[in-house]
Amino acid sequence: MSVFRSRWWWKRCLLALVVVLILVPFSLSVFQGLIQHFVYTYRMRVPFFVDLSQPADFSLNHTINMYFTSEEGISLGVWHTVPESQWKEAQGKDLAWYQNTLSNGKPVFIYLHGNTGNRAATHRVGVVKVLSALGYHVLVPDYRGFGDSSGEPTEAGLTTDALYVYNWVKTHCGDSLVVFWGHSLGTGVSTNLAVKLLEQDVVLDGVILEGTFNSAARKMTEHCFTWYYWKFPGTGYFFPEPWAENEVVFPSEENLKKMKSPILFLHSEDDHLVPIRIVEKMYEVAMRYQNAERVKMVSFDGSLGYLHNGLYRDPHLPDILQKFVLSLQRGKGD
Repeated sequence: MSVFRSRWWWKRCLLALVVVLILVPFSLSVFQGLIQHFVYTYRMRVPFFVDLSQPADFSLNHTINMYFTSEEGISLGVWHTVPESQWKEAQGKDLAWYQNTLSNGKPVFIYLHGNTGNRAATHRVGVVKVLSALGYHVLVPDYRGFGDSSGEPTEAGLTTDALYVYNWVKTHCGDSLVVFWGHSLGTGVSTNLAVKLLEQDVVLDGVILEGTFNSAARKMTEHCFTWYYWKFPGTGYFFPEPWAENEVVFPSEENLKKMKSPILFLHSEDDHLVPIRIVEKMYEVAMRYQNAERVKMVSFDGSLGYLHNGLYRDPHLPDILQKFVLSLQRGKGD
């Protein structure tokens, strides 16, 4: 009797082992996508409880919030701020009114912000206020995956988003000057866009590169979009990271060799993320392929404490920007 029970017990153990060996790999293969989705796609939004559809909450009371569809399934949150001189007139106006103002001949800036966060970050709002006070229009999009924009951030996707915003602006602004201002990550997007437009025989009116980086000179130690995901500790050992095959290059140095647009580099000597020597080399590359009339660089003393995000506070910045815009207007008139 005991021998029979022993055999019966061993048969059950072998059957259980076979079931485990067959079902576990099958389950992992079938449900791995679902598990990854649960593990990785919990979006982290900072700051919390911010309503990006209400720019007036950030003292931008001459700004309208709107949404663009840059491609199927991708919705971009965008702010359009009119020149400060129009703030009274702007009160209570709808999207159509804002669109019509773009054709009033005032320069239009498209501000492409840096990595993480959204268009409501303090330094980004600060840039908008500086430009608006100078009498310029400002459009600030959140790329896909940023702020209240849908989708997952990729290098190609961010470039597509910027291209859509540019084309939308050109549709409404007539012959007005259109300038891209890229900050940090946005400098990579800006140079990508400039080269992409050159393939269509379109030269951007002007490009400002603030806090620009050079991935060729200083390799990124980790994927720049990992912030987009939240993961449980250790899960990377069991499930492939969704960004593993999503290579990020942003070949800004190579782009500078191809660009034909006037460029203004802005950089603080105490930038803790991008050493100024890297930007100086980028400036030299741009100069080599264009000339001193079309490529400028302005550095800010490190003792001012601007670091990576604080240049908008400099009292000389408005004059620097006005001179750059004037040079673009003169160049466009030639």
